[in-house]
Amino acid sequence: MTDDLACLMYLLAHDEAAEGPYDRSRTEFLVRAAALVDLALRGRLREEGGAVAVSGAEPVRDPVLDSVLRDAAGHGWKALVRRHRRRTLTQVEDGLATAGLLTVRRPRFGKRRLTVTDRAVPAALRARVSTALHGDGPVREIPAADAALLALASVGGIRSVVSRQDQKTYRARIDACTGRLGALAPGLEKAVRTLPMTMIAARGGMGGS
Repeated sequence: MTDDLACLMYLLAHDEAAEGPYDRSRTEFLVRAAALVDLALRGRLREEGGAVAVSGAEPVRDPVLDSVLRDAAGHGWKALVRRHRRRTLTQVEDGLATAGLLTVRRPRFGKRRLTVTDRAVPAALRARVSTALHGDGPVREIPAADAALLALASVGGIRSVVSRQDQKTYRARIDACTGRLGALAPGLEKAVRTLPMTMIAARGGMGGS
């Protein structure tokens, strides 16, 4: 489970001081988008005529990915990023807790508190993404998963991963990493690039659940 992009995205977005995601609403979108990228990289989702099509009938054998896969066919990428995003985030948290990477505490009042049990795991993950961001090798040689995580962390404004200065200094490199999603599906790349507007629309009550 910890190799899934949705779980890795969550660990990047986790804020130790806040005992949860740096921004829960944004993380819902980022985790959902990461799951879609993961399924596209596995060859299970593709684009046909602007809509998403599913390849193969067998399950992925991952609760989060299988849940996303079940209702993906026929929708647009942007709609799928919005669709059931809260449920997907909760499934990721529950899966990480089951794997022993997340401790969940439920106080009598207030939101539940989530703590990463091994800080070395997100630290190593941030180092991977930092290498993708600051490396001087060609973008095409960056592992596809790392390029996708960098693109999502940037568009999602996770400043512990991509600072404001990084955003300016490495704009071309981040843009190239985002562009690699277009090789999987043009609509997927567009959905990721327009995530900020999608998030704003959701806060205004137009983003589904």
